[in-house]
Amino acid sequence: MSRTKNISIFLITIILFSVFGYMGAELVHGQTLSWGSQGEDVTLMQTRLRNWGFYDGPISGIFGQQTYDAVVRFQRANGLAADGIVGPQTRVAIGLPTRTGGTTTPASRGVSRSDDVHLLARTIHSESRGEPYEGQVAVGAVILNRVRSPQFPNTLAGVVYQPCAFEPVKNGAINQEPGESAYRAARDALNGWDPTGGALYFWNPATATSPWIWTRRITLRIGRHVFGV
Repeated sequence: MSRTKNISIFLITIILFSVFGYMGAELVHGQTLSWGSQGEDVTLMQTRLRNWGFYDGPISGIFGQQTYDAVVRFQRANGLAADGIVGPQTRVAIGLPTRTGGTTTPASRGVSRSDDVHLLARTIHSESRGEPYEGQVAVGAVILNRVRSPQFPNTLAGVVYQPCAFEPVKNGAINQEPGESAYRAARDALNGWDPTGGALYFWNPATATSPWIWTRRITLRIGRHVFGV
């Protein structure tokens, strides 16, 4: 075998190790999406960002300028670091899968059970901290009722981050770490406890300023919140 041929084989081997090593790292560490990324996650992200009003480009599966701008807008609107990079926090906020390899049990489309518990607990904590425990479960149940309703997005992240739906998303309070009570309430709601009997809305009568919300029919009151349809 000639010296030139040996060198060629050596170089090809190095290149193959580099390529597969990079692919392996992506599988282990998850998929941070940024400019130039391509694939199903980008397609899913573009679809959700467009449904929520942050993206008006084509659903191409290619992370380019328009996708970057949409990610920045979404991050700014939701109290996240506006760097245009879809890392772990932004992935959860958008509702993209955060684990690779193995099988997860989805509680809502595209999101693992643990992701759902964490996001729902953050929402419950920011919306109903200090409320009776039943009222915290009720807030979680309202959010899950919306996921099941054709009037709202069909994922938990879609409902939580629907523009102008929840004040804590706008002011960043949703990113606070929830307490144990909020986690228990999230699990109870995900396991089917609905103290509201199917309510789709809740609000605090002492602070609500939207005339529209008072067009809803009130069905229940727990603590400082009323619930309605």
